[in-house]
Amino acid sequence: MSELKKSIANATTAAMKARDKQRVGVLRLVNAEIKRVEVDERLGDLADDAVIAVLNRMLKQRQDSFSQFADAGRTDLADQEHFEMEVIREFMPEQVSAEALGAIIARAVEDAGAASMKDMGKVMAILKDQLHGRADMGAVSAQVKALLTG
Repeated sequence: MSELKKSIANATTAAMKARDKQRVGVLRLVNAEIKRVEVDERLGDLADDAVIAVLNRMLKQRQDSFSQFADAGRTDLADQEHFEMEVIREFMPEQVSAEALGAIIARAVEDAGAASMKDMGKVMAILKDQLHGRADMGAVSAQVKALLTG
């Protein structure tokens, strides 16, 4: 069992003992999604990288739902989505700061020898390995695009 899965299981147990129903519900959703991926893809126990990918996907889903609920004026549902995002973020790796992200992107562009948009795939391949779970790859892609179109 990966360290991250153990951490999530321990947090679930602690939340149950503390009788924190809302937190237990979110952690059970996380455990269920991890289990679903393991079963559907016949992978057995997921490694930490795969668990981070599952958490990242769950986080994006909740961010989308949060913005839709907020736009619709459903603050009760938006608050629930926000709470779920906060619980999921506890298990994500520390996010890269904006300054460090700019430097990492610049270095990847230089390493790939990228000069135009044709080279964006090379740059993104380098960045995907470095930033897995530590940055929003959609925002990273937009920054790389802006840098390459100059």
